[in-house]
Amino acid sequence: MAYTVGQVAKVAGVTVRTLHHYDEIGLLSPSGRTSAGYRRYDDADLQRLQLVLYYRELGFPLEEITAIIDDPAADPAAHLRRQHELLTVRLKRLQEMVTAIEFAMEASKMNIQLTPEERFEVFGDFSPEEHEAEAEQRWGDTDAYRESNRRASRYGKDDWLRIKAENEDWGRRIVALMASGAPADSPEVMELAEEHRQLISRWFYECSYEMQTGLADMYLADERFTAYYENIAPGLAAYLHEAIHANAISRA
Repeated sequence: MAYTVGQVAKVAGVTVRTLHHYDEIGLLSPSGRTSAGYRRYDDADLQRLQLVLYYRELGFPLEEITAIIDDPAADPAAHLRRQHELLTVRLKRLQEMVTAIEFAMEASKMNIQLTPEERFEVFGDFSPEEHEAEAEQRWGDTDAYRESNRRASRYGKDDWLRIKAENEDWGRRIVALMASGAPADSPEVMELAEEHRQLISRWFYECSYEMQTGLADMYLADERFTAYYENIAPGLAAYLHEAIHANAISRA
């Protein structure tokens, strides 16, 4: 079947001018033309355009896309594998960004007093202030929120970096136990659930078992917190939820 340049532009979501440019540089030349010289594209041309748009979306320059697509050793399956690998890398980076955002959202409850340079070192490109309104709306009338603000107002960069390091160390250890197959209600895992509670109590506010189980429930009910723990390791949100509840019951 033959398609006009206008039809191809509409289907692919690009401009006619873009298709003309692709033709001029040899990236996508139509397989045929009418007697009047108008471009006509066939199904193979559309398949090639799809590859072009995939690689363009991934940030490749047009010259490199041409070389990739025209590689005689690359069949359609090879292109799909390459796209899968590239998208997986991008997904990992996006997940890392989500983790940083979740960390910033948590920090937004804490009235962090850092210079812009220190904030960047601790939180990267993300600003906790962007989430202050939601945090205050959800927790502003609680003693825990007020205590967190009081304590956090005294913390400097070294304090925040230590908090971050302790949480990362805790995360590595609970992920290792989960990967080993240890049940969430086993003594060693419940001990890490207890450490989770003590970290909160030491740095932010006195976290009772009732409050901790409430947090655990939120880790599953709020998709942002679920994503935070799932980004550390798939299944961690539910695993930690079960461990916290089991620990609270065992120590009641």
